[in-house]
Amino acid sequence: MSQAATARGIAKEAPQKRRFRKYLPLTIMVLPGVLYFLLNNYLPMFGLVIAFKDIDFSQGILASDWAGLQNFEYLFKTSDAYIITRNTLLYNGAWIILTAVSGIMLAVLLNEVRQRFFARFYQSIILLPHLISIIIVAYLSYAMLSLDTGFINTTILPALGIDKIMFYFEAKYWPFILTVVHMWKGLGYSVIIYYAAIIGIDEEYYEAARLDGAAKYQQILYITIPLITPVIIMLTLLAIGRIFYSDFGLFYQIPMNSGAIYETTNVIDTYVYRGLLGLGDIGMSAAAGFYQSIVGFILVLTANMIIRKFSRDNAMF
Repeated sequence: MSQAATARGIAKEAPQKRRFRKYLPLTIMVLPGVLYFLLNNYLPMFGLVIAFKDIDFSQGILASDWAGLQNFEYLFKTSDAYIITRNTLLYNGAWIILTAVSGIMLAVLLNEVRQRFFARFYQSIILLPHLISIIIVAYLSYAMLSLDTGFINTTILPALGIDKIMFYFEAKYWPFILTVVHMWKGLGYSVIIYYAAIIGIDEEYYEAARLDGAAKYQQILYITIPLITPVIIMLTLLAIGRIFYSDFGLFYQIPMNSGAIYETTNVIDTYVYRGLLGLGDIGMSAAAGFYQSIVGFILVLTANMIIRKFSRDNAMF
């Protein structure tokens, strides 16, 4: 090799080494997060094989006999398959819409609070329920709904001249109860994200709109909503991806596992959990999780494809 070729090779390698040294600290900083992501999210994916196995712990997972799709039959052949699928989809579908609309409205209102103390105070109040354990929420709900000691039955209903209601034995009330509890506990997270997106909007847009005589609702419709659309789409797609999953604590703890109201409180997660307790079949549980993941993955791809068709810039990928 000639000296000129060697010199060109050294000159070519020099920028690469400089780039490597430049980004080495950032690479080291992100490495723990990447390792956690691999260990927590990707390594457990090898456990999907359990969904297709007839697990015998004496032989181990890999040595256990293959069961094919038998573990999936538990979900699809049971007489409750329609009820748990209907409840899971309807609850999550309604909550996606309610959370998006309510979260945006509250974030817009929060953005109108100009005093820093009150703005931070309202943020804390809105986010606080999200940080409360679902066990505590369950007992707070019980304190409201109990037949003998609940606030509604001992104070509100007698004042209105209405007989006591056995909430834990009447299924018709629980779609509303679960929706109220879910919105109260989980809405704060979405509000904070939308609020962060709104305060990132350049104030010059609003100043120009005010100079043109735009009313407050026009500023919201034509400036705020369009500029936070990517965030709305991202949160909606993430929620759609988990539409076949349910908040297990919400559906199991809040109704106190009352069998009388399974018609409106039983979802895929609680049904599988009860089946696992009764049958001890870990393969069936793994099959349910695998089924939920596949459906969620397909729904995310479909929703993103639809968004990409109408607005390529707002699609996630």
